Amino acid sequence: MLCGLCRRQLAPGAAMCGACGAPLGGAEPPLELVLPGGARMSLAGEVVIGRAPGSTLQLDDPSVSRTHARISAPNGRGPLIEDAGSSHGTWLDGARLEGPARLRDGSAIRVGDQEVTVERRREAAEAGRTIVVPAGASLVLSTAGEAAVAPSATRWGLHPRLRSGYALKRMDADEGPRRWVLRDLEGGGFLRLSDADAGLLERLDGEHSLVDLVGAAEREHGPTGAARLTRLLADLGERGLLAGVAGARAGADAPQSVWRKLVTPREKVFGGLGAWFDAVYRRGGWLLFTRPFRWLLGALCATGVVVFALLIALRYGTPFVVADKLGLGGLVFLAGRAAFVAVHETAHGLAMASLGRRVERAGLKLIAIFPYAFVDTSEAWFEPRRRRILVSAAGPAADFALGATFALACLALPAGTLRDICFQLAFAGYVGACFNLNPFLERDGYHMLVDWLREPGLRRRARAQFARRLAGRGRDDDELVLARYGRWGLAWSVLAGGFAVALTLRFAPLMTAVAPPVAVYAVLGTLWLAFFVPVFVVVGKPLVERVRGRD
Repeated sequence: MLCGLCRRQLAPGAAMCGACGAPLGGAEPPLELVLPGGARMSLAGEVVIGRAPGSTLQLDDPSVSRTHARISAPNGRGPLIEDAGSSHGTWLDGARLEGPARLRDGSAIRVGDQEVTVERRREAAEAGRTIVVPAGASLVLSTAGEAAVAPSATRWGLHPRLRSGYALKRMDADEGPRRWVLRDLEGGGFLRLSDADAGLLERLDGEHSLVDLVGAAEREHGPTGAARLTRLLADLGERGLLAGVAGARAGADAPQSVWRKLVTPREKVFGGLGAWFDAVYRRGGWLLFTRPFRWLLGALCATGVVVFALLIALRYGTPFVVADKLGLGGLVFLAGRAAFVAVHETAHGLAMASLGRRVERAGLKLIAIFPYAFVDTSEAWFEPRRRRILVSAAGPAADFALGATFALACLALPAGTLRDICFQLAFAGYVGACFNLNPFLERDGYHMLVDWLREPGLRRRARAQFARRLAGRGRDDDELVLARYGRWGLAWSVLAGGFAVALTLRFAPLMTAVAPPVAVYAVLGTLWLAFFVPVFVVVGKPLVERVRGRD
C-alpha cells in the first residue's frame, strides 16, 4: 500500500506515513517537541517559541526573537509552524519558512542558533527514529529515547567510548531479539544488537570505567553479563567503532598478494544516481509498486516461465546462436545481460525510493576481469524485515519480467533472426534471474533467505560448520539450521551444475553445426568447470584435512 501524498510504501497498521508524516485513516499522530536536553513538550495546543518570559517554550538565547515562531493545530488537524516576524527567521528541515508549514515526525526546527526536533512518542515495542552521529561528534545514547551531544575528546584505555561516525536505529519488536541496527558511516558495515547490548552501548561514553561497565553488566544480566560486554567490545573494536581502536580496517593498507589484488573489487561510483532514482519514482515509477501492477507482474512472470519451458522443449531457439552464427548469438546474449543488469539495479533503486530511502552509492564494480553494476541498498537495514525482502526481490522480479516479455515475443514471432534475438534475450533474463535468486551465493536470493530465517551471516557460518564437520571436527553445539543450509547448498550446486551440463549437451549438436566442435566444447567445458569448481573447493579441502588427520 502506498501513501496517497508521497506515494511511498506504508507499513502495515501504521497510523502515519514514515516518509512524509501524513496521517492515515483520518487520525492525527500526537507529536512532541524534543528539546536539546532531551526534555519533551506536547504539541496538543498552541505553542509560542521565543525569548519572552510568557512564551510557551522560552529559549534564553540572543539569536532568538522575543516572539520567534508559533505552532498551532487549526481545525484539529496536524500541527503547523509559522514564523512570527523574527529577526533571523525560522527554518524547517533546512529551508527557511515563507508561510505556514506542516510538521511531521522527524522534522527539525531551527530558531536562531537553537534547534529542536519533532517526534512521535513511541512504545517500547515500536521502531525508533534513526539516530545519526556524524564524524567529529559523539552522542550519549539513551534507550528511553533521549540523546545529548558530548565533547569529542577521546579517552581510551580503561574508559571505552563509542567513536563518532555511526547511525543507530531500534527496529520493531517482531524483528526478533537482535532488533537494534548499528551502522558504521565511515566503513559501511552493520552490526545487529539486542536490547541488552543496546543498554550496554549506552554506557560506552568514556565516563564509565571498564570496572564500572563489568559491574553494571553483571548486575543487569547476571553471570553472563561480563561475557556479553566482552563480546560487544570485541565486535565494536574489530569494526573500528571504539575510539582509539583501529580495528580490522587498519590492515587494509597492508601489502597484498597477487591473488588478493586480483579478487579485490575495484569500483567506479557515479554521483547523483540516488537523486535520479527518486526523480524517476516521483514521475511515475511509483505506479510499479501499486497493487494492480504487482498482480499483473506476478501473472506475467508465472506465464513467462511456462512459455520459456515450452520454447526449450520445442527448440524454438538455440542458446548463443542467432541467424546460424554462434558469435553473433553470444554478442546478443552479452548485450542483453548488460541491459538487464541496468534494469535489475534500477529496480533495486526504485524499491529503495518507495521506502523513502536514498541510494548513497551506485556504479560499476570489477572483480578480476568480470564487470558488475551495483546499487548500495545498505540503508534498507534500517527498515523492517518485510521491506528488506521487498528491496532484495525487486531485482529478480525485473529479470523474470524481462525474460517473460521476450519469451512471449519469441513464441509469437515466425522463425527468423528476430525470433532468435528474442530467444537469446529471454535466455539472458532467466539466466540472470536464476543467478540472482541462488540462495547459496551472496546475491538477492541469499539476502531474502537471511531475512526470512533471521540468521545474519548464514552463508559464512554454515560453510564454516559444514567444513568442520566434513573434516571430522563436529561439535555438540553445531546448529541444525546451519547444517541444513550447508547440505542443501551442496545439493543445489551439484544439481545446478548437472542441469547446466544436460541443457548444453541438448543443444550441442545444433552448436557444432554452425561452429567447429573444438570451439564449442571448449566453451561448454569452461562453463561446466565454472559450475563445479565451487563444489570441489567446499568439499575437497575439508576431506583432505580429514584424511591427513587419520594419517
